[in-house]
Amino acid sequence: MKKLLILLSGLLLLQTSCSHTESAPGTRAERVVSEIHNPASKKVLVACHRGDWRNWPENSLAAIESVIGMGADIVEIDLALTSDSVLVVCHDRTLNRTTTGKGLIAEIPYDSIQRCFLKSGHGVATSHRMPTLREALELCKDRIVVNIDKGYQYYDLVQRLSEELGVTGQLLIKGKSPVADVAAKFSRYEHNMMYMPIIDILKPKGQALFAEYLGTDTVPLAYEVCWSEYTPAVEACMKKVVAGGSKLWVNSLWPSLCGGLCDDAAFEGDPAAVYGKLVDMGATMIQTDRPELLISYLRARGLHD
Repeated sequence: MKKLLILLSGLLLLQTSCSHTESAPGTRAERVVSEIHNPASKKVLVACHRGDWRNWPENSLAAIESVIGMGADIVEIDLALTSDSVLVVCHDRTLNRTTTGKGLIAEIPYDSIQRCFLKSGHGVATSHRMPTLREALELCKDRIVVNIDKGYQYYDLVQRLSEELGVTGQLLIKGKSPVADVAAKFSRYEHNMMYMPIIDILKPKGQALFAEYLGTDTVPLAYEVCWSEYTPAVEACMKKVVAGGSKLWVNSLWPSLCGGLCDDAAFEGDPAAVYGKLVDMGATMIQTDRPELLISYLRARGLHD
């Protein structure tokens, strides 16, 4: 079987095996990318959801800097586009929840957004402002892999910026697009950021997308698998992901993404009871809202630097 490495550098066909050293040289971001390349590695990569939003405003530069300091591997961010075509880091379509402003971001120019202040997780105004994608990438360069969740529709704009900044190789963008659509988009560029398909395995569209990857012998370096209930179909999907040579990304954010196994927002129990189960399922990439707790647990098991 050939491996279509959509996830690392575009559409490169390689043989199913590829040698990797245990500790890759280079920057921190390059070492994380090397781990993503290595399906045999048992190290578990920690992805931080919207940065350290418990201590700083979500998707802020301070929240990103905080998780870098913790030793996290990946920071997940979301994108929105202003009325004057500036990419900003924000999860919502509006300013209402996360800032002191109001209105649709797509209808507001960037200079007006910059007059708003970000709110904390408790809804309190802070002195922080919404960063641009440029600012976020400049902060993350060589230091941490950046996972762009909401933002695949802006691929061309992101790719242009990432090439200018020299960070294309450390960006991981994900989505639910058909294999052919992703291939067509990536074929337009010499260099591409990483791509990871999202598989909602208990939903018909997710099942169809996973079947498409399997049916076309397209093997990404990682799948994000989401499930609302742990069923034999979920277990079978995970086993196929790992056996096929891909990394398995799971979420411990809230019950609907991991079959009720975990709810980071209300987590009070033994981390082994949650994170241990995810690792036992084959997960080697875990997205969390409690990065310090997860990193501490993984280090105790020798699964993280």
